[in-house]
Amino acid sequence: MKVMKKSFRYSLIAAAAMALVLSSCDLNLTPTTSIAYIEGDPVMLTQTDVSEFENGVLASYRSTSYGVYSQTQEVMCDYFNASIDYGNNYGAVHRLDDSFNDGEYNTRDHWSGHFGAIKNYNILIANADNVDESLKDYAQFVKGEALFCRASSYLHLARHFGKPYGSSSSSDLAVPLITVYDQLEKPARATVAEVYAQVKSDLDAAAAILSGETGKARADYPTIDAVNALYARYYLDIKDYANAAKYAEGVINTGHYKLASTDEEMDAEYINDEGTEPIIQMYASKSEGYGVNDIYTLTNNDSEHGLNFRSYYFPTKKLVEAYDEGDLRFTHWFSNTIPNFVSGSYRTGEFYTFTKYYNNPALNSGTVPQARHARKTLLIGEMYLIAAEANAQAGNTAKATEILNALQTARHATLTEGTMENIKNEWFKETVGEGLRLSCLKRWGDGMGARTPQEGTELIIMKGAAYEQRTVAAGTDKLTWPVPTYEMQVNPNLVQNPGF
Repeated sequence: MKVMKKSFRYSLIAAAAMALVLSSCDLNLTPTTSIAYIEGDPVMLTQTDVSEFENGVLASYRSTSYGVYSQTQEVMCDYFNASIDYGNNYGAVHRLDDSFNDGEYNTRDHWSGHFGAIKNYNILIANADNVDESLKDYAQFVKGEALFCRASSYLHLARHFGKPYGSSSSSDLAVPLITVYDQLEKPARATVAEVYAQVKSDLDAAAAILSGETGKARADYPTIDAVNALYARYYLDIKDYANAAKYAEGVINTGHYKLASTDEEMDAEYINDEGTEPIIQMYASKSEGYGVNDIYTLTNNDSEHGLNFRSYYFPTKKLVEAYDEGDLRFTHWFSNTIPNFVSGSYRTGEFYTFTKYYNNPALNSGTVPQARHARKTLLIGEMYLIAAEANAQAGNTAKATEILNALQTARHATLTEGTMENIKNEWFKETVGEGLRLSCLKRWGDGMGARTPQEGTELIIMKGAAYEQRTVAAGTDKLTWPVPTYEMQVNPNLVQNPGF
């Protein structure tokens, strides 16, 4: 159905469409220098406008992944220890002490970034019908993309700023639910149930529009496979295990995606961004569009030692010991052969550095690896995990085992029975670095144990009750992020989460 097949290029919603996009990401205030967009005043869009809107929608979606949008959750949990040289980067979310409050800027960026994107999606959705008859198919397709992207943002916000979906979701608060852009509105927080209902509504609408858009590995825009993958996440969260399994298995069974199962395939996937696992892989080039997850490596180069890491975070003992001997994920995502400069010394072979996001050389702008990669927002590995978990939760252990074993076989891992304990362990190993750990712990109702350091890092990590000794009880208030201070100040209709 898609009218214009093209490689996506970054373009903020520009030119004629620029009048529709406000300069502020804030939900409430409008700078006096901005151009007011009045909902209900339709703007007749040209083909150029629609194309620029599509670029803007996809740019907004792409911008809310990698960096702060995944690193925050990973260092908050039990994957990593802070280096003694970490410089307080992500410090509050890592410590989860009193400094983790409503002024914490990393969680704030999730709120502002996604609501800024939702603003753009809403404006496009509201105006997609205001086109000449000859553009209706194309404009409707772009509307479908925006609906998918809005569902993705609201699911992300609900997972982090609301409690997990459950019996109290009709009263638990999540985030403001905004589907019509209004600069002056001061919306209250919707309930968890209401936000999840909107996610479902947007996915239903996106599915109807994108039904004919066949998926393919590394698609750089939403396809029907991407919609179905997001359905799988949604249904797993609301504990509709039959549908979670149906949609996840459906994406797997398309045959469009293949798990990397050799050294060459792992290099193609996790170094060169040319693999067969991404359901969506956004456009990237040397000049723009790439994602950066660099706090685990922070590569440097000097004349005496060559390439070396200056990591802010090291893998915990639990993480490095989670993998079996020969597991492709460990041999490709962890390294102890490149020196790591920490606490004034170069250290080689003493411990492992997490290198899943080391660098795609095709995106590098110099000789020093910069942790640049094309942003992969949905991967087929997650669909295997969702399908295994959903079947296990539904009591179908045989099917859960079959799906789990397929993932383990590809990764050269020991095969296990499809119990929830084993599936949780596989989530831990497979999705490290992807920003999913926190949502998993909340969905399962689990806490986390101490961040025991891996051997060789005991003297080069931050120590104390808030660092390697940090434990988190199941359901603690800190697992649900605070509404940012500024939002509370400008919008009196917002209430804060417990514990902040």
